[in-house]
Amino acid sequence: MTAIGSSHHIVSGDTLSHIAQRYGTSVDALMANNAQIKDADLIYAGDTLNIPGAMGDAGGSGGSGGVAGTQGVSGSSIVGGNNAAAIAEQFIGRNAGELKHSSELPMQSWVPNNVNCANFVSACLQKAGLIDASQASASVDTLAGNLKGDGWQTVALADARPGDVVLMQRNGQSHVVLFAGMENGRPTFIGSNNVNADGSQRISWGGASGNYEIISPRG
Repeated sequence: MTAIGSSHHIVSGDTLSHIAQRYGTSVDALMANNAQIKDADLIYAGDTLNIPGAMGDAGGSGGSGGVAGTQGVSGSSIVGGNNAAAIAEQFIGRNAGELKHSSELPMQSWVPNNVNCANFVSACLQKAGLIDASQASASVDTLAGNLKGDGWQTVALADARPGDVVLMQRNGQSHVVLFAGMENGRPTFIGSNNVNADGSQRISWGGASGNYEIISPRG
């Protein structure tokens, strides 16, 4: 996903200290700029942080990449069932650049390593039996059009089910992930996100923020 403004989409493994280091700011400044954070050791995967005076990109397809760290992030619960999100979870931590060349998912190998979000979601939907190869696409906009053309409809978060598709299409920038369910009253997501240090993508928790649209085959 291309960075939109000065923001950071929290993924499992993030810590405030590493996020602050990445963007050239401080933990105190991050907390001051994000009133929802009451405890520096407790942030949630799937949330979005406003970055004060950001010096880098927000993990986008052209930006510098992710962060290390293993503490203070929730949102890594197991997704049950055989839906697309459960399939996606099997590949958490895998680099899209490696996964697209494996035979484990029907991904298109020619797609650049920093823009595999639709490629990965399409493959998970195919493996779950929800779409066929003709509906799959490495383009977010094309995939969205194919799904909606096949009857997928927008649903409210309260009606979303694991495996539904989450679209972010705004200001000429697009990203797509899968809805993975609710944890502690918060939505969780999974997808191919720009979290590596070189800007390439890795399968990780999170990736949705702002005014996203959830579409479902159930309507």
